[in-house]
Amino acid sequence: MSLSPQTKDTPPLRQMMQRAGFSSFKALRQKANVSKTAIAHLRKGQIARLRVETLLALSQALQVPINELLNLPAQAAEPLPSTAPSLEEYQRLEQQLVEQRENLRQEFQQESLQILESLLLQLPTAAHAAQQNPQAPAVKLLPLLRPIDRLLESWGIEAIAPVGTELAFDPHLHQLMEGSADPGDRVRVRYTGYRQGEKLLYRAKVSRV
Repeated sequence: MSLSPQTKDTPPLRQMMQRAGFSSFKALRQKANVSKTAIAHLRKGQIARLRVETLLALSQALQVPINELLNLPAQAAEPLPSTAPSLEEYQRLEQQLVEQRENLRQEFQQESLQILESLLLQLPTAAHAAQQNPQAPAVKLLPLLRPIDRLLESWGIEAIAPVGTELAFDPHLHQLMEGSADPGDRVRVRYTGYRQGEKLLYRAKVSRV
C-alpha cells in the first residue's frame, strides 16, 4: 500500500505523509500502531469514524496537530455519526497529553535528583579541594562534573554559590554547619546548594568566616 498518483487519497494527506517521511501507508500504520480499517478511513477523509485514541496516534505519527487531520476533505459527503467525538474533546485530550508529558518530565527529574543527591552535594566540595591541590587523588573527579553540570543546566538547575565562596549569610539559602550567625554575617560555602528557578532544592552548607 504505497503512495502513488493512482490512489484516491486526499492530496493534503499525501503531503503530510511525505513531510513525516512515510513512503507507504503500511509504514504509517506500523508507526502509529493502528488498524488497516483506520488507515482506510483516513485515506477516505472519514475522520469522524476514527476513535479518539486512533486519531491521537495518527496525529503524533504524522507530526501534525489534530486540527489538520480534522480538516482533511472527505471523498464523499457523509453525515457525521452522532457519537463522533467533538473538536472540543480532541483539544481536551491533546492538552491532557501535554500535561501528562510535563508531569512525567518532572517526575523523572525528581527521581534523578534523589538518586544523584549525594553526588551533587559532595562532588563539588571534592572538586574544590582538588583544585587547591592538583596532586590530590580527588583531581580525577573533575571530569565527572562536566556532564553533571550540563544535565543540571538543561533542567534549569543552578548552584547557589561555588564551594569556597565568601558571602553574606542568608538563612533561607544557607544552612550553618555549626555555631550561630545572624543574617548578613560573612560565611564561607562548604557544600554547594541548588535551586531551580524560584524553587529551592538544597540549601548550601556554610561556616562562619
